[in-house]
Amino acid sequence: MAEGSGVIRECVEAYLFSRNPLRLLIFRRPPTRGRIWVPVSGKVEPVDSSYEAATRREIAEETGIAAPLGVWDLEWEFRFEGPDGRPWRLHAFAVEVVPELQPELSSEHDAFAWVAPDEALERLHYEDNREAVRRLVHKLRGPAGAAPPNI
Repeated sequence: MAEGSGVIRECVEAYLFSRNPLRLLIFRRPPTRGRIWVPVSGKVEPVDSSYEAATRREIAEETGIAAPLGVWDLEWEFRFEGPDGRPWRLHAFAVEVVPELQPELSSEHDAFAWVAPDEALERLHYEDNREAVRRLVHKLRGPAGAAPPNI
């Protein structure tokens, strides 16, 4: 995992979903963190061997889900200014889980919701989150409605 030019901090986001029908699992931050709806996210730590490993660790920490059905790189990243004013980068992953699974929330979230993609697009606070959902939906539905072979 090489840091990109000028990137100080690497982060990951996990877009948890189930199929048939397609539903996304989103999370709400507590009042001290703005009560906004977000995906699972976190910083890549030195113990993580890859961005996928960081994604799996964050999912387990924030939801108690230790064995998702699958994890796929959405092949999309988003650069932004971190709280320290320096460049950070997010790597987005699609994570399939059992339908209607009930996560065990960490202190990072005070609620969760299983929602259709359109509702996720309405609730998610950040535009980069909404763009990642659009990319996930496109990958899952494919050009003719069939899932691409890699997801």
